[in-house]
Formats: sequence, structure tokens, C-alpha cells
Amino acid sequence: MEKCAWCRDGGLNEHYHDTEWGVPLFDEKKQFEFLMLEVMQCGLSWTLMLKKREIFRAAFDGFDYEKVARYTEADVERILRAPGMIKSERKVRAVICNAQRFLEIGEEFGSFSAFIWSFTGGKTFVYPRHRTEWVARNALSDMVASELVKRGFKYLGSVTVYSHLQACGVICDHEENCPRYAFITENFPVEIREGEL
Repeated sequence: MEKCAWCRDGGLNEHYHDTEWGVPLFDEKKQFEFLMLEVMQCGLSWTLMLKKREIFRAAFDGFDYEKVARYTEADVERILRAPGMIKSERKVRAVICNAQRFLEIGEEFGSFSAFIWSFTGGKTFVYPRHRTEWVARNALSDMVASELVKRGFKYLGSVTVYSHLQACGVICDHEENCPRYAFITENFPVEIREGEL
């Protein structure tokens, strides 16, 4: 058995793949962290996000969305001045906005995790066609992104949302011969979506 081809760097990507990527996620702080990383990643590489993760953690109060939702202009300036930070005011403001929307969804659905998993009935979707066709978005990510945008989230279009759904295990895109594919499909509720992209 071989790990997914994209992760085999012997470093950050491989560790992320082996310990986090694609594992069904129900922890609220981690859901927000992954969403925040997706926003900051827009137009950049995921490897860079992993390298800057501790910088983000320090700047955004350990990804505490309740604190981030209350950030002021002074916090925006503080974050932009942080050494090593991605200097995008729009992204920083988007993270703050998204923390506020994240709380609203939590109030309505009980948790953001309950909301995101409601789209699949609590199951991880596996799309066999993804093994032969490269996919950056699909009908599921279109639907989730549309709902998030409607609710006021920023920087979360269908491609970014697809990446989040992969990261938090709503979609399993591990290669079939990857040990992590077996781990997920044997330990969590899974639904095979034959014929769908």
C-alpha cells in the first residue's frame, strides 16, 4: 500500500496527510482552524499554510472563533504587523467575518459541524470517479458554498469549500490503495457515490 502521491515529501505535507487530512472532523475549533487556513491559502500553496500555521495560531488566539469574532480594528492592525503573517487585510477581515458567521451557524444548528455534516447525512462521501478524473469542485461543494455565501461567509467559493470538505472528511479523496483510505472507510460511516463527480 502506498500513500497518496501528493503527500510524499517526508515533511509537513506527509505529516498532515497521515494525521489530519480526510479524517471526519467534529471538533468546532478545528473546523474553524481549517476554514481559516483555507481563506488564507486562497491563491497560495497549502504547504505555505502548513509552514505558517503556528504564526496564524499565535495571531488568531489559537483559532478561538469566539475571540476572533470580537476582534476590533486594533486586532486587524496587530495581525498584519505579526512577523511572517500573510499581509492581506482582506483575508484577515474575512477570517473575522467568518468567525461571526460561524457563531451564527452554531446557534442555529447546535454546531458548525452539525451544519456541515447535514449535507451528507453524517456520512463521508466517496466518489469512485475521483480516482480517474481530477476534481477541484463538485455538486456538493457548490451546494455548501452557495449556502455559506448566502449566510455572509467570505473567500469560501466552491473550490475552497471542496478543499475544506476533503480536509474535514466529508469527502474522502484518499487514493484507494492509501492506508488512510482503509482507516477512514473501516472506521466511519461512508457512502459510495457511484457515477457522480
